Amino acid sequence: MGDRALASEKRSSARRYTIVGVAIALVLVGAAMWFLRPTTSSAVAGPALTATLETLPYPTPTPSPCSSQTSREFTPTQVTVPGVFTHATVLALPRDSHDVPSIPPVTETGKREVAWDRPPGIKPGSPTGNVLLNVHTWPDGTALGNQLLKGLQVGGRIIVRNADETLCYRVERRTQVPSGTLIPALYQTGGSPQLVIIACSGRRLGPANWTHRTLWYAVPESASSTSS
Repeated sequence: MGDRALASEKRSSARRYTIVGVAIALVLVGAAMWFLRPTTSSAVAGPALTATLETLPYPTPTPSPCSSQTSREFTPTQVTVPGVFTHATVLALPRDSHDVPSIPPVTETGKREVAWDRPPGIKPGSPTGNVLLNVHTWPDGTALGNQLLKGLQVGGRIIVRNADETLCYRVERRTQVPSGTLIPALYQTGGSPQLVIIACSGRRLGPANWTHRTLWYAVPESASSTSS
């Protein structure tokens, strides 16, 4: 009876070990499948993300204001100097009794305006002559002239426009001269087309009395060697 009991006990132990081994194997397989299963977020987010990327609109490039320029003369109503000021109103003003181009009014509004030497001065788009513009410089630094003195250098762009036409210029030369300096060439009606902006500069001696004038000479962008 002892031998038979021992044999039976060995068989029972073997069966128990087999069952436990199978159970462990099943647990391991289940755990592996759980870790490898696709999650709900990855199963859904992948296609959803792809669809979203495919349907996102690409931004439309903003065309340059100088990509389409006029080829005819026009009366300007606005001037923009990128990075300096935008949409400054242009006043078409007559010359004074000494045949000198007028300046904007000396007011809070006038300090933000540009005076244009209207005909007999030259219009933008003219094939010859100098378009003359002038602006104020204020002692508190708040006028257009102050902004130009700080921000407009050689290579800068000047955009002149009205409701229908646009013409762009590139600054080729910036110079400062004593305020009493006569520059007859400013009034030329022949020669290559240019735009000239004039602003008071240097030291202020009193109302409308500064030691110098700064002038920016610009050419139509199509004729400028400076790339846009």
